[in-house]
This record gives sequence, C-alpha cells and structure tokens, in this order.
Amino acid sequence: MKLAGKTAIVTGGGRDIGRAVAIKLASEGANIAINYFSSSKGADEAVADIQAAGGKAIALQGDLNNAAEVDALVSKTVETFGGVDVLVNNAGGLIARKTIAEMELEHWNAVMTLNLTSTFLMTKACLAHMKTGAIVNLASQAGRDGGGPGAVAYATSKGAVMTMTRGLAKEVGPEIRVNALCPGMIDTDFHNVHTPDAGRRGFEANAPLKRQGHVDDAANLVLFLACDDSAFITGTNIDLNGGMLFS
Repeated sequence: MKLAGKTAIVTGGGRDIGRAVAIKLASEGANIAINYFSSSKGADEAVADIQAAGGKAIALQGDLNNAAEVDALVSKTVETFGGVDVLVNNAGGLIARKTIAEMELEHWNAVMTLNLTSTFLMTKACLAHMKTGAIVNLASQAGRDGGGPGAVAYATSKGAVMTMTRGLAKEVGPEIRVNALCPGMIDTDFHNVHTPDAGRRGFEANAPLKRQGHVDDAANLVLFLACDDSAFITGTNIDLNGGMLFS
C-alpha cells in the first residue's frame, strides 16, 4: 500500500485517464476525492468501484475555472478526509481545433483557462493544506512538439503547464514534489473526438511499441510520481508516447 493513509484529489476524474488514476491510487490505499464537471455518471461509478474494493472515495462536481468552486472542492476534501497529500491536475481539453487565423480571443482564453488557470487555482488551494506530498500535472506531448493541426492554443497551454511544473518544484521543495506527464496517443474519448481514425492507425504503425497507450499506462505513471518510489524526482515532465517522441 504505497499511499496508505494519504488523501488524493483527482480532477477530471469521471472518465478516461482521470478515472483510471483515481482507481489506481485508491488501490494503493489513498482516500480519493474525484472532481468532475459533467461526467457525473462516471465519477459516481468510480466511487462505487473504489468503495466496493474497500476504499474510501467521494465525488464532487465543480467548475475549476471558478475560484470559489475550487475552494469548496478542496475544503470538502479536507473536511471529509482530514487533509490533502496528493493533487493530480488532470482536468483539461482541446475544446476544438482552430488555426490562429480563425481563432477568436474567446477560444484562446477558454483553452488557457481550462488547462492552465485551473491548474493554478487547484494548486494554490491545495498548497494551503499540504505540508508534504506530491503534485502531478497532466501536460501533453503537444507541449513538446506543438501538437497537431489546429492545436496551437492547446499546445501552448500544455507547454505552460510543463514550465509551471519546473518552477513550482523549485518553489515548494523539499517538502512537496511536483512532476508532470506528457501523454501522446492514449486511447481515450479525447482522441475519439479530436483525432481521425486514420491518424490513430498511422500512429500504431509507426510507434516503436506498435500500439496506442492505455489509460492504465498513464495511471501507473501517476502512481509512481505520487508515491515515495519517485522520492528523488521533481520538476520533471515525463514522456508517455510509445517511443514516438524522444526528449
């Protein structure tokens, strides 16, 4: 039990990577607070799965673009479980593919708020309750290579998350470690919506590991970064892309 007695908040935990992360951390003994915005069914099912396995979990709806709702989420977690030891900033998204030429300021701001400002607000709120522990951010391969067509805003926001990870690690160490994942092609609804099937098949053909990633591949890495197995690692942005990009 690598996280026995610890409490973790997982944002965007109602589906895909977030849900897998919540269940994985719970399997190692953590109490889990799952934040969701619209995926209430998935969040409730994850809580039920965790409780059925003997763990403790709650699901809380919240708009992470809203500071008051962020504070309410963190306060409820502390009230229920007594503190916060691990924060997984997973919530985010591309929203839509738009070139700079066709992009409205509203779209740019929405992407930045969804991916970057939400990470800032959650981090600030949790740090008020964290004496030790770990923060794990979800960046993206797009932050390394600029992303695919129409993903400039998304790639920029994820690159900023990567830089924030480095700077925050310096600011809150040695008591708190901060690291990030940079996932590539993981088989999730994100790519169901935003990536053509031909692109996914091309990835499988060209990747050294000849497959897309699974949500459990991401969850296993989050667990590693959240527990003491990675006790001498902080400020890193770890690639998770089947060998399609080496940094």
